[in-house]
Amino acid sequence: VQLVESGGGLVQAGGSLRLSCAASGRTFSRYTMGWFRQAPGKEREFVAGISRSGGSTYYADSVKGRFTISRDNAKATAYLQMNSLKPEDTAVYYCAADRHEIPTPRSSWYLYDYWGQGTQVTVSS
Repeated sequence: VQLVESGGGLVQAGGSLRLSCAASGRTFSRYTMGWFRQAPGKEREFVAGISRSGGSTYYADSVKGRFTISRDNAKATAYLQMNSLKPEDTAVYYCAADRHEIPTPRSSWYLYDYWGQGTQVTVSS
């Protein structure tokens, strides 16, 4: 599956952005989807994940209550709605697909099989 992120940009603290991850190549509904981010000099970290049906979601504590992950299997697209953004949310954001049949999303980046190229999110103070 090929993944392409979009929607990143520059926003002031307290603002919102919506990231999209468009998939092609295989049946999108077969994949658990995750969003990760990587800031300069830091390791890639889990942000949010969503099960194949969309019925189960999982968030990092740092974004819980501010970010919402969703998916539209008919459009083969996953989304990350980011509200109340903070300067510490600045990073390159990646979407990833996990092909394994699992009930809930996993938070370890090395367990995901396919990755997009990333989209930059910059939050100014």
